[in-house]
Amino acid sequence: MDLPAPLTRYFADRGWSLHPHQQDMLDRSAEPSLLLIAPTGGGKTMAGFLPTLTELADGTHEGLHTLYVSPLKALANDIKRNLRGPIEETGLPIRVEDRTGDTSQTQRKRQRADPPDILLTTPESLALMISYPDAARTFAGLKRIIIDEIHALAEGKRGDQLMLCLSRLQTLAPGLRRVGLSATVDDPGVIAHYLARHPDPCPILHADPGPAPDIAMLSTTDAPPWAGAGGRYAIHDVLEEVKRHNTTLIFHNTRAQAEIFFHNLWLANEDDLPIGIHHGALSREARLKVESAMVAGELKAIVATGSLDLGIDWGDVDLVIQIGAPKKVKSLVQRIGRANHRYNAPSKARLVPANRFEVVECVAALDAVRDGTLDGDLRLDGPRDVLCQHIACIACAGDFAEDVLFAEIRSVGPYSTLTRAEFDDCLNFVATGGYALRAYDRFQRLKQRADGTWGLRDPRAARQIRMNLGTIIDTDTLKVRYKGRGGMPLGEIEEGFAATLTRGDTFLMGGKVVRFEGLRELIVEVSPNPNKEPKVATFMGYKWATSVHLADRIQRILHAGDFAAFPDHTREWLDLQVERSRMPEPGRLLAETFPRDGRHHLCVYGFCGRNAMQTLGLLMTRRMEEAGLDPLGFVATDYAVLIWGLKPVTDVAPLLANDGIREALDGWLQGNAVMKRTFRNAAIIAGLIDRNFPGKRASGKQATFSSDILYDTLHRFDPDHLMLRITEEEAMRGHIDFGRVELLLDTVGDRIDHVPLNRVSPLAAPLFLEMGKVPIKGKAEGRMMQEEAERLMAEAGLPLD
Repeated sequence: MDLPAPLTRYFADRGWSLHPHQQDMLDRSAEPSLLLIAPTGGGKTMAGFLPTLTELADGTHEGLHTLYVSPLKALANDIKRNLRGPIEETGLPIRVEDRTGDTSQTQRKRQRADPPDILLTTPESLALMISYPDAARTFAGLKRIIIDEIHALAEGKRGDQLMLCLSRLQTLAPGLRRVGLSATVDDPGVIAHYLARHPDPCPILHADPGPAPDIAMLSTTDAPPWAGAGGRYAIHDVLEEVKRHNTTLIFHNTRAQAEIFFHNLWLANEDDLPIGIHHGALSREARLKVESAMVAGELKAIVATGSLDLGIDWGDVDLVIQIGAPKKVKSLVQRIGRANHRYNAPSKARLVPANRFEVVECVAALDAVRDGTLDGDLRLDGPRDVLCQHIACIACAGDFAEDVLFAEIRSVGPYSTLTRAEFDDCLNFVATGGYALRAYDRFQRLKQRADGTWGLRDPRAARQIRMNLGTIIDTDTLKVRYKGRGGMPLGEIEEGFAATLTRGDTFLMGGKVVRFEGLRELIVEVSPNPNKEPKVATFMGYKWATSVHLADRIQRILHAGDFAAFPDHTREWLDLQVERSRMPEPGRLLAETFPRDGRHHLCVYGFCGRNAMQTLGLLMTRRMEEAGLDPLGFVATDYAVLIWGLKPVTDVAPLLANDGIREALDGWLQGNAVMKRTFRNAAIIAGLIDRNFPGKRASGKQATFSSDILYDTLHRFDPDHLMLRITEEEAMRGHIDFGRVELLLDTVGDRIDHVPLNRVSPLAAPLFLEMGKVPIKGKAEGRMMQEEAERLMAEAGLPLD
């Protein structure tokens, strides 16, 4: 396939030529599915669109030709800008629009009746579109779907929802071709299996990877603290980097950390450099304002979270700074790629570890990037709560035959091994609610017709189902606006945080200090208050766990004992650990015991991520209780768990034996809040609990109350209910991450290195400073934490300057 003349002239006028992988995409545009892996800045998104632009150039196609799906609304906005440029300049008769949660209801309705040639959307909006009875007409002429940053979707339920929707699109438009685009794929074969219509193969195209990135740790004036996650100690060093570069993206792992850092950066910004903040809890207006300013080159820096991780094409960004350990190599590579977003231009990035242990993780991550190795966490079995939602979504569009729907679902890679019995379980649940709930009208949603097809029992239920589609479980949030009619929207804060506020309290929102004035109809009303020290909105966001691959690298680095790559302050700390105790070792488990402050302590280094380490702490303290060791509590990090109690642990092995650990976990889970929270989330996705209603939204307390009653009812009267089985599966790989605990204990076996000590070890000392262990509040918090750190390190034998 050759480019049409207008596009050929457009490229020639700019001195551009097609990259080999872009020409390959044109030449192989007829493939049923195709996966392109190309470096950031390599023009992979344009490569995905070139066949579409070529096919639409003559203006003969009617209706929707191409769907573009991305994980981020900001990415859709960016692609729309970049596409409209060449289309308008060349005069091609192509209409491009987007449809996301920010699109007005009027525009959404018009798009279904009169779709554009190219529609840019998200998985949630696509699910809504296929739920309408006119979906067959809307998608009848669809020729191509482009899934950008497919690796990011493949790791979660949004991707499962998308691929189920794609199976329905393939039925509505049998000739539909699938294109997947990514810059960071650890296992291309798995992603190709995920993208293709099972069992069809999916060819994989690899572009030239381009030059190696310029990456290093940022040299800072002050050493990182012993605990914490904000990176505040490096504010002035980061500001100096901002001054030296055109535009700097400063990434954080959570929204709260981004808000704190932005606030402190602004206070230190004596030169009044133009800087902004961007994250998913901000209002649409705030996000678009920052994006527009970035495109126009008006900002020197932007503090951001995952809302800007993927594919944003801002060519003037010449530096990326990652605050805090990246947790996943793949995520770091994505963020690095935002700098020098051009073909064959090396990206430049600097890492700022938030605390001393993160220095080790940053070194491991940098080594992995330089080696070109990535990590991943792809699930090959599709979650059934998403499947239940999809069945309800299909029913909204009209009656369906169960055999046809089952065949569609089995064509989806993550659901290709779904059994008919498992499908029937899900269909029965959607239809009746299951055995214990079938007597209640509110759970009777589907009815089987005389001809054997299934459809909504009451067509009016479609509205309620549509209002609750989606797999993103929001934390319970409330809108934040300036006080008064028509007050400017600022974003959202968590309901639990709002409940702690009293009139006059201040907190951070969008980098501004605001004063809480009151709550009006689930709107948090605030006023500007720039002169007070704020509280901080406790955004939950997504807290990554250190990947298995990165955790293994960390242990190999520590065990090797060569700390030449580390700054002096970290090297001295690690050398002292080797002298006083020993280092963790891959395939083995290090456990240290020591007395401190009249208590006996046990520290176990598992490197499983915070959720798994917390679960390990729960299981170990349960066994300590049974053994009469009187544990008092524990604290967990991504790397270790520290337990304290009244009696010493002389034999660690029984506490870490894999035998019976699943049964012990099951017993602990049954009455635990983790299980109820997991049930609530799965029940919302599966459609058992509604969060949204016409004209209103259930509060988090209302939804939790309803889910707790349902959980207790099912557990008592129908313990084998589908939702309880789903809940256990989700808990095992979600909040408690039991799979990583099992993997750790299976790998270690009896290879446990127990080191009894007479005082705290250097490696264990920072755990005493973790949140919840040293509850220090108030204005003197920083000084008191520093004094506590100095006391601990002195105990461990490390002299401090």
